Amino acid sequence: MNLGYLLLISALVTACVFPNLALADESQEVKTYRAQCDRGEASGCSNLGTMYEKGEGVTQDFAQAAKFYRKACDGGDADGCSNLGYMYDEGNGMKQDFAQAVEFYRKACDGGSAKGCSNLGVSYEKGEGVTQDFAQAVELYRNACDGGSTGGCVLLGFMYEDGKGVTQDFFQAAAVWRKVCDGGSAVGCSNLGLMYSNGTGVKQDFTQAVALYRKGCDEGHAGGCTNLGVMYNEGKGVKQDSFQAAALYRKACNKGEGLGCFNLGLMYYYGKGVTQSNTDALNYYGKACDMKNEKGCENYARMKKG
Repeated sequence: MNLGYLLLISALVTACVFPNLALADESQEVKTYRAQCDRGEASGCSNLGTMYEKGEGVTQDFAQAAKFYRKACDGGDADGCSNLGYMYDEGNGMKQDFAQAVEFYRKACDGGSAKGCSNLGVSYEKGEGVTQDFAQAVELYRNACDGGSTGGCVLLGFMYEDGKGVTQDFFQAAAVWRKVCDGGSAVGCSNLGLMYSNGTGVKQDFTQAVALYRKGCDEGHAGGCTNLGVMYNEGKGVKQDSFQAAALYRKACNKGEGLGCFNLGLMYYYGKGVTQSNTDALNYYGKACDMKNEKGCENYARMKKG
């Protein structure tokens, strides 16, 4: 047997082995979705795209995610169309194209995807890929909310609260926040807590605000942790406790909430609930600034200047 033939056999064996090794590295969940997609099940393709997008059970690959979302969309999976639209919106795995994003969001919404309607509403609210139209955004958020999209409900609540595309209505905003909070939305609970704290749309009730902030914080909403910290710091609806306030600000800061970092910086600067430390105050002001908190930037610059 000549050397050239041996090399050819070696190349063929390598070509056969490596794909199998790659598949062996995939999680069982990915393998299941891939099998479903190969059988022509559009939902399997959509789920496989999500795994690639998030890098769960497989190496993250936006181009592959877009490929499977497109296949899902072509196969009639509305959420696959919405996900593909989001890839265009963000420019992940392809050139950013707001008009294309809108096209796929619309197809998804028309196909019954609440997420698609919500995303299309965002496009109308921002005026990206379409002419800005707050009223249209409200209608789409309402459709999304009625279709079970928590995100759509949250966005609808903000439109009522801000009076964008609809007459400002704090009572209606509170009703939306209550609906999503009861459904397990951390941000909904935190937002409803803020309304109780301020007495907008509901009768002011600090105790109720504390309960809602706590629920939002416990379920992962950093803003809820910050707001709960404020209640402890000021002794509203709960016994005043600077130590607890500092702990909550720290929790919010660790979750990426700029105001939480700023407030923790203040605690260190004044020595409330923590040992006084200008070094730590400067550190947390800097973190707050990095998270686009203007007051954090101002205090950081002031301390650095001396």
